[in-house]
Amino acid sequence: MSDKENFDKLVSDLDPEERRILLGKVKGQVRFSTEPLYIDDDGSISLKDVRAEYAKLPWYSRLWYSFLSLFKGKAPIRIFEDTQVNLLGARISEKYPGLYNVQKGMLLSAFKEQVELLKEASRFFYSALDISVNRDRGAFFAFLGSIQMPDVHERLLRDTEPQKVMEENPRYNDGDLRQHCQKAMEDAIALIGDSHRSAMYFNARSLNCLKEISTFLFDRLIMTFSHNSSLGGQACSAGIVRDLLLTLNNILHSLKVVPPLPLLESLFVFILQERSGDTGFDIGKEVPSLLTKAERALEVIRNFNRRTPLTWIIRCSTKDMTYYPKEMSGGEDWFLFYRDYWKKTVDSACNEFLRDRQHRELLLSFRHLLRGGELKMLEHVQWEGNPEGLPIRGIYPLSFLSTFHPLIFIPEMSSYLTSLFNQGEFLRKENQMEFSEAYLSWMKLEADIKKLNQEISPEGDYGQRYAQTRQEMSALPVKRRKLQIILEEASEEAEGILASARSSSRSICNVLSGILGRESRNKYEPLGNLQKFTQDDSGFIKALDEMIIQFQKILQILDEPEDELLTRPQ
Repeated sequence: MSDKENFDKLVSDLDPEERRILLGKVKGQVRFSTEPLYIDDDGSISLKDVRAEYAKLPWYSRLWYSFLSLFKGKAPIRIFEDTQVNLLGARISEKYPGLYNVQKGMLLSAFKEQVELLKEASRFFYSALDISVNRDRGAFFAFLGSIQMPDVHERLLRDTEPQKVMEENPRYNDGDLRQHCQKAMEDAIALIGDSHRSAMYFNARSLNCLKEISTFLFDRLIMTFSHNSSLGGQACSAGIVRDLLLTLNNILHSLKVVPPLPLLESLFVFILQERSGDTGFDIGKEVPSLLTKAERALEVIRNFNRRTPLTWIIRCSTKDMTYYPKEMSGGEDWFLFYRDYWKKTVDSACNEFLRDRQHRELLLSFRHLLRGGELKMLEHVQWEGNPEGLPIRGIYPLSFLSTFHPLIFIPEMSSYLTSLFNQGEFLRKENQMEFSEAYLSWMKLEADIKKLNQEISPEGDYGQRYAQTRQEMSALPVKRRKLQIILEEASEEAEGILASARSSSRSICNVLSGILGRESRNKYEPLGNLQKFTQDDSGFIKALDEMIIQFQKILQILDEPEDELLTRPQ
């Protein structure tokens, strides 16, 4: 099953009540701290407006800075800011020793150790995001929405179900069904209120922050450290990694609040969904285990913020007391992904319903033409009953022709056509040539299909090449291209057989209609010796009539648009 199918199954199959029960179990088993991950400083050690702060100083302090400016060649306000930087540096050295050397502007080994711990904790979320959000954001937000907005989710599933819509509106055509389901989807989504929108946005924003922290370039920052004998250990210039520090601080500042429990639960359900069929697997136990690991990882992030005054260090290293981390954007697009997912899902459900209905109608038409006989699928093509076969195009019409030929054509139709072929006196040479080609084509149709079926078998040319290519150790794109070429070659041969059957059936219809004097274009004329055939067989005319009807029905099957039903295995 593909990732997309797994996601869709999760979104649709897990009952809302089952979700609530699972979440209740998780809450009972996991102690999850809601303590903030990041706490802003109190503002007493930042100068958001240096000029305003300087103006608040007593007159004698401003006089002192003016006096100092005469000797240092700096504006008094710059000297004031430098003084504040030095005071902040002293505070860092006092409260957080071993992290930062203010005089040299160097990050020290204790800082590196904290970053390494943060790296390991942050990487925990990488796999969860890669398996869930990064593969299909729309499906993930739909699953999350089923937890956050169960009423909307239930209505989306209920009101857009094609079978139910058609039962309630039996006169709907295909277009009406699609229009009804899409409108029902829009109506359900329009019920999302402000509180639910805010909750989903907060979830999406939390996801974005987790993504940023888990993909941050920790290694680039860590590798910048080297041994510094004067400082007695590993050290790195804060100026060299300034941009990395600014980015990391913005991420940590944005990840202030612990991600909601339903969000983390959803992430881990997506991690575990591939194992849902394993023997002894219990998602009710696995999810709490992962949530416990998540709590540990978040505690490391919380401790980093407690033990590493990154904002202060950046202010000191840049000598900018007005610096303050920025909130990161992200998460605003959750609604677009959510709506687009449901739009595609509803459209896909309608397509599947209509395809299944068309499939049933096609099988009924097969059964009618086969006099109630069962359709025998070709032995070596891929379809729902034979997933190991080759997935070539045209399998249903080919299988029909292969069944129809020995069951109906040979015992009931071929004798009349053979008589016309051998004894018919055609008034026009071109009519005789067209009929002869069509007759011979139909007579060898079964052999042509059997030959193709043999070629796609494990012993045949296509089958052997396909199996060998699948076992090759080449790169996946190269292997896919080779497989596609083999399938295209086999499909082209299948389409050639269908095209010949289509052309031959149309020619037989036209010639027989001309023989009976029912061809309006005057291109086909009656037989010169038609009376001889009717004298020998009183049911001859009726037999030709029935054959025309049968070939017309065959043409309806062969002339169907090459949509997924007729050109791809189910």
